[in-house]
Amino acid sequence: MSTQQNAPSPSPSAGQEKPGRIAALAVLNALEGAALVVGGIYMLAVGLFGRPDSMQQAEMGGLTLVALGLIPLFAARGLLRRRSWSRGPALITQLMALPVAWTLLRSQGALIPAGIVLAAVAVTSLVLLFDPTTPAALGIRRGPRTTPDA
Repeated sequence: MSTQQNAPSPSPSAGQEKPGRIAALAVLNALEGAALVVGGIYMLAVGLFGRPDSMQQAEMGGLTLVALGLIPLFAARGLLRRRSWSRGPALITQLMALPVAWTLLRSQGALIPAGIVLAAVAVTSLVLLFDPTTPAALGIRRGPRTTPDA
C-alpha cells in the first residue's frame, strides 16, 4: 500500500476544504456589513417617517451606511468563495472599524458595550487576516523579494 499524500495546490479550488479561520473571518465581516445596512435602513426610515433634525442628513447618512455595509458583505462572500481580492476590502473594513470603536468607547451609556463588541470583532478579524494561513488559503502567494538596486 502506498501512503502518498496529495500536495495542496497553490491556488484554492472548489474541492478543497475551507479553513475554519476563513469561515470565521467571513462571518465577522458579514455581521459588520449587516449591522451597517440595518443601521442605514433605520436612518433612512427616521429620515422619511420620523422627525429628524435634518431630513437630508438622515437620508444621506442612511444611504452612506448602506453603501459602506455592502463592502464587508461583498468581502464576506469573496472570503467564502476563497477569492484573493476579498482580503483587501476585509482589511479596509477592519481598519475603518477601529476609530469607530474608539469613539464609541469614549462615549456614554449603551454605546460603550457596542464599542467593546466592535473593537473585539475588528481586532479578531485583523488577527485572522494577518494569520499566515489566510493568504495561503486565499491563493495569495508572496513573490520573490527584489530590490530596486538589484
